[in-house]
Amino acid sequence: MADMKAKREIERKYEADDGGLPDLTGVGPVAAVVDQGVAELDAVYYDTPDERLTADGLTLRRRTGGTDAGWHLKFPVGPGVRDEIHAPLSDTVPPALAGLVRSRVRDAELLPLVRIRSRRGISHLVDADGTPLAEVAVDAVRAERLTGHGGAAQWTEIEVELADDGDPKLLDAVGKRLRKAGVRPSPAASKLARALTETAPPDHPRPTAAGHAAPTTAGDHVLAYLRAQRDALVALDPAVRRDEYDSVHQMRVATRRLRSALRTYRKVLDRTVTDPVRAELKWLGTELGLGRDQEVLTEHLTAGLDDLPYTLVTGPVRTRLRTWSQTARSDSRRRLLADLDGARHLALLDTLDALLADPPLRPAAAGKPAKVITKAVHKDFAALSALLRHALDLPPGHDRDLALHEARKKAKATRYAAEAAVPALGDPAAGLVKGAKSLQSLLGDHQDSVMARRTLRELAGQAHAAGESAFTYGVLHGREEQRAAELEARLPETWRALEKGTAL
Repeated sequence: MADMKAKREIERKYEADDGGLPDLTGVGPVAAVVDQGVAELDAVYYDTPDERLTADGLTLRRRTGGTDAGWHLKFPVGPGVRDEIHAPLSDTVPPALAGLVRSRVRDAELLPLVRIRSRRGISHLVDADGTPLAEVAVDAVRAERLTGHGGAAQWTEIEVELADDGDPKLLDAVGKRLRKAGVRPSPAASKLARALTETAPPDHPRPTAAGHAAPTTAGDHVLAYLRAQRDALVALDPAVRRDEYDSVHQMRVATRRLRSALRTYRKVLDRTVTDPVRAELKWLGTELGLGRDQEVLTEHLTAGLDDLPYTLVTGPVRTRLRTWSQTARSDSRRRLLADLDGARHLALLDTLDALLADPPLRPAAAGKPAKVITKAVHKDFAALSALLRHALDLPPGHDRDLALHEARKKAKATRYAAEAAVPALGDPAAGLVKGAKSLQSLLGDHQDSVMARRTLRELAGQAHAAGESAFTYGVLHGREEQRAAELEARLPETWRALEKGTAL
């Protein structure tokens, strides 16, 4: 994706009349309005035949004219805020951009749906030093639907886009001046949204974001939680492909939440249908975890190394750690990207869609949320209690480490079960979420120490084979053993606090 560029676009749109653009000089820090001439823009917008991108607020276009000719893919961030990704001009959709919409498009074909041509009058709002604050465009728009028996439409709009690193308050001030001049905010989120509405044939169905009634039954609550995690999987896919910070971790969490909910609420959803889905979610979570676990481990080992006095660092320890980390990360990332483009991942997304569209509800799904959901969460909590008590009864060592890891996984499951229960049970469930998260964090730190010791032994072996000193790895290993013992000593008190604070 090296040939792609991304930027954050913050803008407001207004419906314009024959009055043109009112004078914006003196609005906030605007010292002058500088005419930049007129540009002729010609854009063709692509989507699936059933307009999946539009339904999720995304736009994909090929545009010529102006200063940024090429392919543009826009993701909604918030009202009036979108992340815009540019790719060079080509005849077909660039593969990198196609990948970023794969989780939504799946196996459907991307087709040209609408052509929008704009005659754009451009002005820059500048401060007293001549620094651009925002760009104001007056667009005379002509839209033409390219499929079916759609028609054409035309209108004029004003678009105000904040300059890079600009102050959003300027947009508020400009908007106030425009409204005083009789210019109304546009009800359409984008040119494409308006074009699709105004050029559609009378019998053409418009895609809308799925709406769902307020949950009333146990099944409603569980499905709402599952739906939110499915949506997170889809939305995080392009962020993972772009290697955005924390995106892999968040996508992995979504898979875990789905798996946990399907397991915890087996009295609500038929497990003969959901167990195969859980297996596929486990596969995806494992693939996501390959790089994430290594990333966390690298940070842990680096922090431990940084904390050592320099007199205890012998040999090229930092270089060996860096090489190990970079090699592992490169391999895991290539594998993950191949997985996201693979048929197995896309089939999982289709399966989740089908499950939510026609859920395999059991009789308990029609029950009262408080009764059904509370019982399910209690069952997870009891299992967590048994696992943790078993682990603490074992002597320190390998078996206890394995048992604590199992307790950690159950603490996560209990936390996620309680998360799903919060809309139905309120504060008691929220309290359990908080307590389970604290326990999970403590057990997670312990597991990090277990994995760090394993890696240090491997690195020490490699260093020894290369004729390097293994002394520092031994020092770090000893520190990790001490750290693990301290964490284990805190577990009984943490567990007692969780038991005491659980009000379900």
